[in-house]
Amino acid sequence: MTEPGHLRVGIAGTGAIALASAAWLRQAGHGVMLWSPGGQGAEALRTQPLEAVGVQPCRVAVEVADTAAQLCGASDVLLIALPVNGHRRVMDALLPFLRDGQTVIVSSMASLSSLYLHEGARRAGKRVTVASFGTTVLTARRESATQVRVMTRRQAVGVSTLPSTEIESAIALCTVLFGGGFFAQENTLASALANVNPQSHGPLAVFNWTRIEHAENWPQYHCMTPGVSRAIEALDLERRAVAQAFGIALGPIEAHFARSFGTASARLEDIAAELHAKRGGPPGPVRTDTRYVSEDMPYGLAFVEALGRIAGVPTPATRTIVDAASLVNGIDYRQQNDLLAPLGLADETVAGLLARL
Repeated sequence: MTEPGHLRVGIAGTGAIALASAAWLRQAGHGVMLWSPGGQGAEALRTQPLEAVGVQPCRVAVEVADTAAQLCGASDVLLIALPVNGHRRVMDALLPFLRDGQTVIVSSMASLSSLYLHEGARRAGKRVTVASFGTTVLTARRESATQVRVMTRRQAVGVSTLPSTEIESAIALCTVLFGGGFFAQENTLASALANVNPQSHGPLAVFNWTRIEHAENWPQYHCMTPGVSRAIEALDLERRAVAQAFGIALGPIEAHFARSFGTASARLEDIAAELHAKRGGPPGPVRTDTRYVSEDMPYGLAFVEALGRIAGVPTPATRTIVDAASLVNGIDYRQQNDLLAPLGLADETVAGLLARL
């Protein structure tokens, strides 16, 4: 299935980013095998082609793995492409079958899930490279079990590696797989904090909660009003202050939008209006278990809170949004992060954490 000079890529996950990545990689000539950690997500692709619509339309055949062992054994490179609330479970499943010299790409990484994988592999005596994307290369929406809509190929994507000495090789590998636009980030913590989804999704969900509960069709950027934008900016300032305490300089959220989507406006509320005029969407979530709260609260905003406690940086705006989401949904999102405890962050120091990276 793999063409000469191309790679065999094993993808853990069958959601929008997994299917979009599979179609993109297969069209580029790479071999692709999908594994559904839940067991059923890839069944239709055993007998039907994967169809991508949007920015790079194609119909391609992909392979389907029955187990984590089969996925690891058949792949040169592994891509973990699923929500971060599934990272620990999937990483635990993959760990026994990783091979020395393999690269695992985590797309996208949050809450230092890549550090969890790398330290687990090292304890098992395995030499692997774990590459982290601060955000996904593609934006996409899963239309069905065999169809995905690829909406954007981001113009620039940051990459970090564990160990850090493998960064040049990882960027070269990512370029072979996805094309250009990859740049090195300082370390894995920089990749985690570079992802602005929690800062943008959190206030957007909290302040549009009735729309979510009523399952309304609401355009996200149109509803990123001046007030919501002001709240997002407050969370972004705290994200950058926490990063600075760890010696990491991050640009503002406005620069992220410009880099990812080519926006020209300076103010966040104007960027939102520009994107709404340009794209007309995407629509906001219509389920109360949306990843905007189930993923971005515990693994994004609560993680920033935890780092703030380590570094002595106050994060009152972040705390307010996590409190509001927990209150309105009846879930303590700080208790939903299954990575903080095994990573031992409660007892960590700034210097200690940086030394692990």
